[in-house]
Amino acid sequence: MAKPVRGLRFQPSGGSRAAQIPVGKKQRLTIERLANDGRGIAFLEGRTWFVVGALAGEEVEARVLGAHGKVVEARTERVFSASDLRRPAPCAHAGRCGGCSVQHLPHDEQLALKQRMLAEQLSRVAGVEPEEWAAPLSGPEFGYRRRARVAVRWDAKAKKLEVGFRAAGSQDIVAIDECPVLVQPLQPIMSRLPAMLQRLSKPQALGHVELFSGSAIAVLQRHMAPLSAADLEILQAFCAFHEAQLWLHGEGEPQPVDPDQALGYRLEPWNLQLAYRPGDFVQVNAGVNEAMVAQALEWLAPQADERVLDLFCGLGNFALPLAQNVREVVAVEGVATMVARAAENAASNNLHNTRFFQADLSQPLSDAEWAREGFSAVLLDPPRDGAFEVVRKLASLGAKRLVYVSCNPATLARDTVELVKQGYRLKRAGILDMFPQTAHVEAMALFEAS
Repeated sequence: MAKPVRGLRFQPSGGSRAAQIPVGKKQRLTIERLANDGRGIAFLEGRTWFVVGALAGEEVEARVLGAHGKVVEARTERVFSASDLRRPAPCAHAGRCGGCSVQHLPHDEQLALKQRMLAEQLSRVAGVEPEEWAAPLSGPEFGYRRRARVAVRWDAKAKKLEVGFRAAGSQDIVAIDECPVLVQPLQPIMSRLPAMLQRLSKPQALGHVELFSGSAIAVLQRHMAPLSAADLEILQAFCAFHEAQLWLHGEGEPQPVDPDQALGYRLEPWNLQLAYRPGDFVQVNAGVNEAMVAQALEWLAPQADERVLDLFCGLGNFALPLAQNVREVVAVEGVATMVARAAENAASNNLHNTRFFQADLSQPLSDAEWAREGFSAVLLDPPRDGAFEVVRKLASLGAKRLVYVSCNPATLARDTVELVKQGYRLKRAGILDMFPQTAHVEAMALFEAS
């Protein structure tokens, strides 16, 4: 028997692997350009670095957040040579909080970045450019956010409660005492929230807190175990001081402590009041939301004798204003509770030419009863995944006009390919600045049948 050979080392067929860069390492970099998400791009020793908080042409010191193969994610720690575009970050928590990643760019440059992101996706993926570019829809760059989810976590080692927003590139929680993008009514609640929560007797049982400002102010407390009477009293006193409703979310759906209280938001130009419950989807930027609805109606140009389809209708944000202008609106949503809420919103606003249906819109449109009569126009506002299966069948509905509201230019571009195949042309497109200080892009596109 041959004697086994010990101690041999075999090299993988692909050659030796480069050592991974450890998290936390600092590296001096020259930023070549900006990525589509607003991060700076640098190249060093065969690796591509994506650096939060850096601008093209800058020389920065970056701290590694994570590395995967030849891609390194990092954040700016220090700027040695600043771009002429750089402005001082308006927020004291910049660079640590993960919420506002492009606040070092002036607002007009943020809009230009988002416009480039949309144009690049439409050109590269769909090979099209709209016949007309619409001006960006925007509002105030601060004090716009009417809804926020505050992270809450008990640190067992340190025996302390962490309250704030998630850090950039990690699950760490950054303590926040003020947030410039929150609407003014939520600012004092945000600043006093950590101290109040630290008074509760079972911090281990606490989950996130959701803040909302609409027709009323609301504070929702998530909890994984029943709250004691004393803790409930502290929460109620806090909300009473801030003239806010208290909602609790244990098992089941969120519930108001006072069931007689109403919560919602107004669409003032149409004299509409929409009921809302914490956990429902709602656009966080009230001003841009109203401008978005108005632009969608203008582009869709609904006529009094028309039947219009609203897909991914949510609470009725588009369906109810549409119903004031057409013979009938058919609104479809995937979440049954939202369908019920939207129907209630229509009834409470005395709109009786709307019908609401629940359907899985990630699947192809079937021969549903509501689709058989066809539609003159369609409006859709899908989630980030887009609406690929839905748009594949849109031409069969007979719609001559289609307004697509998107929160992801990549899936909008993908779905545009399918719409062009069906004979639609991209008539108009533009960005919606729903989230100033972030690289998040929302867009609206108008398609017309050729």
